[in-house]
Amino acid sequence: MAILVCGGAGYIGSHTVHALLERGEKVVIVDNLQTGHLEAVNPAAIFYMGDIRSDATLEKIFTENQIEAVIHFAANSLVGESVQNPLKYFNNNVGGMQVLLEAMVKFGVDKIVFSSTAATYGEPEKIPISETDATNPTNPYGESKLIMEKIMRWVSRANDIRFVSLRYFNAAGALESGEIGEDHTPETHLIPLILQVPLGKRDHITIFGDDYPTPDGTCLRDYVHVMDLAEAHILALNYLRNGGSSEIFNLGSGRGFSVKEIINAAEKVTGRKIKTEIGTRRVGDPAQLIASADKATKILSWTPKFSSVEKIIADAWNWHKNHPAGYKS
Repeated sequence: MAILVCGGAGYIGSHTVHALLERGEKVVIVDNLQTGHLEAVNPAAIFYMGDIRSDATLEKIFTENQIEAVIHFAANSLVGESVQNPLKYFNNNVGGMQVLLEAMVKFGVDKIVFSSTAATYGEPEKIPISETDATNPTNPYGESKLIMEKIMRWVSRANDIRFVSLRYFNAAGALESGEIGEDHTPETHLIPLILQVPLGKRDHITIFGDDYPTPDGTCLRDYVHVMDLAEAHILALNYLRNGGSSEIFNLGSGRGFSVKEIINAAEKVTGRKIKTEIGTRRVGDPAQLIASADKATKILSWTPKFSSVEKIIADAWNWHKNHPAGYKS
């Protein structure tokens, strides 16, 4: 039996594939390479280049392989783009989930682990954020992920497909060996953007607002090492294998790091000064986004192993300094 990883050529997907293979799992990957990279595909996995919105693609995969469960990462994920082009996000994200679940029902696959997001919450009511807090997304990306969760809930009731939805916060870092890492175009994540300064790819990093009600005036965010996220997906898979019911879990460290703290840590890791400029606040940026992961700790026995922000940045730096142009280099 094999695990189908949708979006296994992407950032978190490729790291999860690595972790699955290390545990002796048989892995099948499907990815249309819209944002994923062929170079990130583990050669020990079976790879299909295709789109999960294609009935024919999924028919071929499920017919040619004994699929036990699905881990689903395949989605567009840029907040700004989703505001500019919401139909793209609903077509790809929501439409992809529908076609995937239809195939799972047809072929009798009853377990799915879903890569969700803290964007389902929108503006937080309190800190830290728990799974019982209200979900009011402030952008189409978060809305599409919330709709996908709702679709799974209804299909779970009607067709006995059990799911785990993992709402995680700021994914960061890379595989310690530096074989795979983060490569987005355009890049929107803070840590790789900061590391572009010591790489000579940008002159400075802009801090969008230093007047927030936080200790140093800059936004606080909860960072999670990508390999800790990979481990959580495997724990969620095994939870479903052991008969666990459908659940939603937050994944985070439970601690917020400010933009200035991340820049200082990056200077320490790289040994280089990182020039900064203060810009105006961005619309929709909450002062704090910090997760409560107590539920994941209690039920999945998940605890981040790489909670040090210096470790997260060091692994990211190891990847980026050796791959300054991403996988193209």
